[in-house]
Amino acid sequence: MSTKTANAEAASHESMFEAVLARLDVAAKLMNLSDDVKTILKNPVKQVQASLPVLMDNGKVQVFEGYRVVHSVAVGPSKGGIRYAMDVNQDEVMALAAWMTFKCAVANLPYGGAKGGIKCDPRAMSVGELERLSRSYVRAMKDVFGVNKDIPAPDMGTSGREMAWMLDEFNRITGEDSPGVITGKPIALGGSLGRDAATGRGVMVNSLEALKKLGLNPKDITAVVQGFGNVGSHAARLLSEKGVKIVGIGDHTASFYNENGIDIKAAIEYAAKNKNTLKGFTGATEIPSGQLLISKCDLLVPAALQNVINEDNAAKIQAKLIVEGANGPTIPEADHVLNERKIIVVPDILANSGGVTVSYFEWVQNKAGYYWTEQEVNLKHDHKMEEAFGNVWANADKFKTSMRIAAYITALQKIELAVKLKGNY
Repeated sequence: MSTKTANAEAASHESMFEAVLARLDVAAKLMNLSDDVKTILKNPVKQVQASLPVLMDNGKVQVFEGYRVVHSVAVGPSKGGIRYAMDVNQDEVMALAAWMTFKCAVANLPYGGAKGGIKCDPRAMSVGELERLSRSYVRAMKDVFGVNKDIPAPDMGTSGREMAWMLDEFNRITGEDSPGVITGKPIALGGSLGRDAATGRGVMVNSLEALKKLGLNPKDITAVVQGFGNVGSHAARLLSEKGVKIVGIGDHTASFYNENGIDIKAAIEYAAKNKNTLKGFTGATEIPSGQLLISKCDLLVPAALQNVINEDNAAKIQAKLIVEGANGPTIPEADHVLNERKIIVVPDILANSGGVTVSYFEWVQNKAGYYWTEQEVNLKHDHKMEEAFGNVWANADKFKTSMRIAAYITALQKIELAVKLKGNY
């Protein structure tokens, strides 16, 4: 990468959305993207902010902030999750919506990108309060959502349970039975087999493809997985099943390291009995949380929060390969450090696109009214991921750039074609 390009990537950013735009600028310059298309992609199609009144269990009404951003519909209807967290804000949702646009295009799905969120602490709310909040959100977004318009899914702080409530509320409002309007649903309501593990499975497939390109045998590899929720736990389990030795794991409660390898099945069973947390796990030595990312390993999988790899710890990371299970775990300034150190990074918009890929399969199955076996879903998923990885790797080689910028180029090539084919604005 040229010094000029590296400097562009390492520019200072005040927001997540600006970080997305900075990477877009670098990719656009390398591939000579049309200025018109770049201008369109720098401005989300739709931004909705709503006040959500909810009757709490104490008999008082509390008003929550709800967001939905549709970033692009150039390729098809918008697709993106809904997160429940206290740090949800407009800038974050805009950034995540833009990432979804690029993620869907990288995976070659007929979708644009969107994202939603509610500023709340789901852990501090009762089941009844969460249901009323979920239904209130759907009522506020009833004109945004649609099976061929905007299709939400679970994200941080939400699951199939919340999607079931949202689907029911949407169907009540419209008077229809439209299971494809929401994905990530329970199997009994039209969800797809293989969806729960899909994002972690995508991380596993991308890791194996990268190791293959690097000429490394999975059975000779050690890995650290930061984050042990849906993505991290499945990624760790699937990687260990392929022979990778998992030496480090961690979540928001505790981090652990064992150079001889951690029994991932035992860790998953422990977390399931311990309120889905790792605190108190005895199958490895507990270490400071900041130590996990820089622990000795060949493969590092950040699968928790955004912005965890920064300029300081990027210089201390010992892994040869980073596969991003989380959205935005690496800040642009850290990208420059990792590139200089020749550490391969399989970026989030490629590495964790397995979830939206199987969400797409769920949508297809809902529309057809015909459902596939888990083996069929996994085979189709793996083929999609391998194809996407190959396209990004080829562009990284062609444009002499990082995998991250190559992923953006791969996405922008598809989006630019779609915009141009649709005609003038």
